This record gives sequence, C-alpha cells and structure tokens, in this order.
Amino acid sequence: MNDLIQQEKFDQVFDLMKMSFPESEYREYKNQRKLLSDRRYHLLTEENKQGEVIAFLAGWEFDTFRYVENIAVSPSIRGGGIGKRLMERFMRQSTLPIILEVEEPQDDLKKRRVRFYERLGFYLGDFKYVQPPLREGVLVLPLCIMSYPEKLTESQFEFVRKVLYREVYNFNNLSTQRH
Repeated sequence: MNDLIQQEKFDQVFDLMKMSFPESEYREYKNQRKLLSDRRYHLLTEENKQGEVIAFLAGWEFDTFRYVENIAVSPSIRGGGIGKRLMERFMRQSTLPIILEVEEPQDDLKKRRVRFYERLGFYLGDFKYVQPPLREGVLVLPLCIMSYPEKLTESQFEFVRKVLYREVYNFNNLSTQRH
C-alpha cells in the first residue's frame, strides 16, 4: 500500500476508535499512529464494499503471548458477527496464548462483553488489574484480564502485567499500582 492509502485507512481506524471508546482508553492521534512503526503492533481491518473500514482489531505480538488492545465495529452494524470474525482471524494467526482487558462486568453491557469473549474460549481472570494511563492527566482504569486458551495462574498474570505495563503502556512504576 502506498502511504496515502495507509494514512487514509489509519484515519478511518482512529475515527472508529474515537466513536467506540472513551478518550481515556486510546492514545492521542500522533501516539496511536506512531505504534504502526512497532513491528509487534498489528491492525486487522474489515472493510465494506466501498473500501471503508467498518471494524478493526489492534493487537500486539510478544514472544510468549499475544494481546488484543482494541477491537471495534462501526456502531451502525454491531451485533452482526464482524467482531467475532475479527477475533477468530486473530486467534488463527498464532498458537500463542491471547490476553485482553475488559471492564469489570458490573452492568448488562459489560457482562455481555465478557460473555462474548467467553463464547470464544476466553477465561475471566481472578486478579486485580489496572490499566495505566494512555494520556496525560488520565487516571488508572480498573479492568479485568481475560485469557485464552486457559485461565492465568498468578505467576502468569504477573508476567503478563509486567510485559503490558512495560511494552504497551511504557509504564514502569509497577509497585505503586499494585492492588
């Protein structure tokens, strides 16, 4: 792809990201765009017949696991199986375990989201976790870790948390964020 098309597709992904997540759950444009130069960061997209991005999955490939940072489907077509197809595509690309973060299942929408991943074979973790800030002035966000194909042990969870904090969030102050 030439740079113009890549830029156009990235802009569509970023627009969908803005529609789908609170501002505290994604990076500022320039920082999100910079991730494209990291060989471990990958974007999978689904496009409509007009070539417009209607869904995306942003993921990371580490040596011992893969991480789904974001998955979003255009609000007007949610519930039609596109998110499931994107997740299954990501899951087929490697035999490494997969990790993702979800909000604590405290209301119906959040519970449905957890059930969506459970139907794909993910397990909700038992350990306290917070997402470090992705922007200046944003507080940590209490989340839960889900894992595939099995539930994480405490030592696996600690390893995953350290890798995510260091590599995804550039956050090294682990001791002050333990819960």
